[in-house]
Formats: sequence, C-alpha cells, structure tokens
Amino acid sequence: MLIDFFFTLKEAKIPVSIKEFLTLLEAMQKNVIDTSLDDFYYLARLTLVKDEAHFDKFDRAFAQYFKGINGAFDTNAGIPLDWLMQRMKRELTPEQIAALEKFGYDKLMDRLNELLKEQKERHEGGSKWIGTGGTSPFGHGGTNPEGIRIGGKGGNRTAVKVWEQRAYKDYDGDRELGTRNIKVALRRLRKFAREGHEEELALDQTIRATANNAGFLDIKMQPERKNNIKVLMLLDVGGTMDDHIERTEELFSAAKTEFKNMEFFYFHNCVYDYLWKNNRRRNAERFSTWDVLRKYTPDTKLIFVGDATMSPYEILQPGGSVEYNNEEAGAEWVARFTSAFPKFIWLNPEPEGLWQYRQSVNIMRQLMNNRMFPITIEGLERAMRMLSK
Repeated sequence: MLIDFFFTLKEAKIPVSIKEFLTLLEAMQKNVIDTSLDDFYYLARLTLVKDEAHFDKFDRAFAQYFKGINGAFDTNAGIPLDWLMQRMKRELTPEQIAALEKFGYDKLMDRLNELLKEQKERHEGGSKWIGTGGTSPFGHGGTNPEGIRIGGKGGNRTAVKVWEQRAYKDYDGDRELGTRNIKVALRRLRKFAREGHEEELALDQTIRATANNAGFLDIKMQPERKNNIKVLMLLDVGGTMDDHIERTEELFSAAKTEFKNMEFFYFHNCVYDYLWKNNRRRNAERFSTWDVLRKYTPDTKLIFVGDATMSPYEILQPGGSVEYNNEEAGAEWVARFTSAFPKFIWLNPEPEGLWQYRQSVNIMRQLMNNRMFPITIEGLERAMRMLSK
C-alpha cells in the first residue's frame, strides 16, 4: 500500500528518497504513532519532506492518494466556529438586497466593537447579531453589500474585513507549463549583455586567433552572455486569488525561467507596510516595504500580479486592510512603488471584460496610470512592450 504512496509523492516531484521511506516504515513498525490518519499525515510529512517549500505539493499528493482528503489539519484553528456553523443561507429578493444599508468602514468597526461586548451566544439568520445566513454585516454565509466576515467562507466577496487566520500557499515556481506561449511573450523583455569574468569559449575569436598564429591553438575566452534585466514581482495571494492559482503559477514559473535577476514578494489584496516571501511564515518573517523600496535600483522592472478585487476601503482607507489596522492607505504605498520604479505594470488574471464592473479594479487602474494588462498572450505582449519603452 505505502509503496504506491511513495510513487505518488515521486510523481508529484517531491524529492523523497528510499532511505526516508524506510525511516517512515520503521517508525510505523515501532508504533511511534496511533492508528490515525491525522498522525500518519504528520509522521509522513516529517520523515519524507525535507524542505517546507514542498509542503503544498505533499498536501496535494496526500489528498490525491487518500481519495480527496483536503489535509489532516484544521486551517481555522482558534476561530470560535462552534457558534459560527452555517446551517442555512437565505434567498433574498433584489428589493431586499437594495434595502440593506451600507454602514461605511468606521461605523462598521464601531458597531462590531459594540456587538462583541453585548453578544453572548450564537445567532443565525438575523439582521443584527454576529452570526450566519442572515443580513447582518457581521458573520458569514449571509447577504450584505458591505460587512466584516467572521469565520467560514465568503460568498459574495463584499466583506471589508475578515476575522480569521488564513494559511496561503506559495506559488509553485517549478510548475510544468501546458504551453510555451507565456515564456515567448515574456522574452520580449530580455536584454542580453556580456559582463563579468571570462567564463565561456569565444569560438569565432579562437578560430581567427589560431589562424593568425600559424595554426597553433590560441584559445580566446569571453564573458558569458546573460540577461541583465532586473525584475521585481509582487504577487497577490489568498482570497479571490485562489480562483486564479493555476494561471498565476504558470506566469510565475515562466518568469523564474526567463528572468534570472528576479526577486519576488507576496502581499494580500493591496501592498501595505510589509511584504513576505513564504506564506506559511508570513507573520513571523516579514520584510519592511520601505526596505524593499530602498533595496532595488530605479531601473528595476516592477510587475504587480493580482486581480485587484477587494473593498475600495482596502485601497483608500487607513486601517482598511482585511487583516490588520494599517496606518497608511494602500494607495499611498502603490504611489511609492510607482515613483521608485518608473517602469511598472499590473498583470490581472481576471478577464478584461469584467474590470469595468469592479470598483476596486478601476481605482487600481487609475493608480497604475492605466498600466494594467490581462494575463493573456496578447496582454503579456502589450505589457512587455510597455516595460521595454
């Protein structure tokens, strides 16, 4: 049985060895764990996976092998889900939806603080308390044009703040592309130059020098030809971007191949005062956005990747982040990036025909001086031409 599991991990391109597999079998023979699938998940990951970068691949392979198990851990640990379990979702008429009031960001936060002091039990289907399936601005699983999601999954994506800890997945830079078209489009930005130490044979010069030297070999070397374009890629991750993981991974994988001088960081919805490079450790290993702005030279090409789908408060309002109270609005940070790196673009995985219906997308397009392009072959070609000017 476990031999097939081992080959499943190998097919998922996880660098697992026979020695590590034997360690897993030995641990099971010695009854290190109970006969629990949860315990086996953690033991297998501990013995077989050497690098955290492969955790996501392991989770997917584990789920595939054990017939659709989504992971042997609780991603919502610590959230009071005992009174937030969704049992119903009300169907509202357009008139009822239109009658719902938009509070505004400051009023929402004030009202939430009041309810947290007053509420003592779970509620569902109502219009006032924190609960599920109702029209209240607080909770999840209901309908409200503007609210604060607490626990559970969002449906209408109109929440202006989310009260839960989410574990985002890193984009897989080793993903095999189904097409080479993305790579071809990105190559329009490459600019080669010979620089540095002599590293490779200069064949034409060697032939010419040998001929001029009466046939005695005269080897000539030259610096290796390298792509000297510098790229800084900032990738939105989590939330609505979960719908675009496959396309974003293809883009990320192609960019890592084509741009050898590329650095990347993650953000969620909009850039604020810190970024991160590992989504599993994003709260422990943060990078100051100011440090990123100062580290890279102005000739660096800046590429944002995100669907720009969020509440407008997240862009325009201090404290508008869905995760914490940011002191400065996201728009301020976007302006700093576009000022620090004159060559910038935004790549959006959402279909271009939908942009006009998203208020946040229109706001971000204005902040980016209309340098927003769809992640299509034609869109990437336009984007690369913009960066090459």
